[in-house]
Amino acid sequence: MSDDTANPARMLEALALHSVVLLAISGGPDSMALLHLAAAWRDADPKAPRFFTATVDHGLRAEAAIEAAKVAEWSLALGMAHKTLVWTGEKPITGVQERARSARYALLVDHMREIGATALATAHHADDQWETVMIRLARGSGIAGLSGMSRDQGFSGGRLVRPLLHLPKAALVDYCRARGQEFFDDPSNADPRFARAQWRELAAPLHRLGFTRERASKLSERAEKCDRALAWAAMRFLEEAQIPTENHAYDFSNALNAPTAIIEYVLQLALIKAAGAPASRLERVERLAVRLETALKTDAELFATLGGCVVTLNRDRRLKIALEPQRKRGL
Repeated sequence: MSDDTANPARMLEALALHSVVLLAISGGPDSMALLHLAAAWRDADPKAPRFFTATVDHGLRAEAAIEAAKVAEWSLALGMAHKTLVWTGEKPITGVQERARSARYALLVDHMREIGATALATAHHADDQWETVMIRLARGSGIAGLSGMSRDQGFSGGRLVRPLLHLPKAALVDYCRARGQEFFDDPSNADPRFARAQWRELAAPLHRLGFTRERASKLSERAEKCDRALAWAAMRFLEEAQIPTENHAYDFSNALNAPTAIIEYVLQLALIKAAGAPASRLERVERLAVRLETALKTDAELFATLGGCVVTLNRDRRLKIALEPQRKRGL
């Protein structure tokens, strides 16, 4: 593992801006390494954040409650307050991992509010990033998707920070073993029903062919730079095109010769501004961008619905976005 472990504050430096941090601890080797690094930082530096820990019991395995209780024991032994968060109610038959992930983050964000935390730290590592990039490559994702998981991103409840994203899982396992720290292995990690488990089986041969964790990480970093550049350009365009007298109305005259990628990013950003949430699938945004380009070049009008919004373009190249009226059943 990196020599940075001798300096936990450097390993977790993205958390230094926060006074209260919630650590998501599942009991696996990666999250237990995160727990020990946070405890070491706290013990060495009185200016370190206040750390709290939480474990989510999804109710999908009988052993989960026992494991959560053990994580609570390990957390308390290191002087950290712990809470087990339980996902209650009926469980889905399909899309289990996706639904469980959504439920997990919802529970963690609620607990953040309870303790006054402004950051949620997870122990995602380089192997997770490699799997994410491969899954998104297979789905034909755009630049934003190929950015993989961000080390530090905002959300409605604060910041989601992944300080261990550059480290392989094997290094985190070694770190725990060197400290005599026990951990759990989640059997779902090897369950062939799940996509990530299937990609893990392909990891070794793909690494030999050259698509290593390091190269996947470099790809995601470069894609993220491009994504941020396009988002920055789209924001500048919208600021200049905004019509002051109307909400979510823009003069698109200057978009006539803009690159298609910029049009797509501008549309996505404008839809987010209007609806408060990301637009629908990338393919639909791409199709609308093509229609918009054609309308701009032919001085035609355009009417479309996307992402819960109505998008219109008049012959003066004025683009207007409004929330789609609530549909009535039976009409």
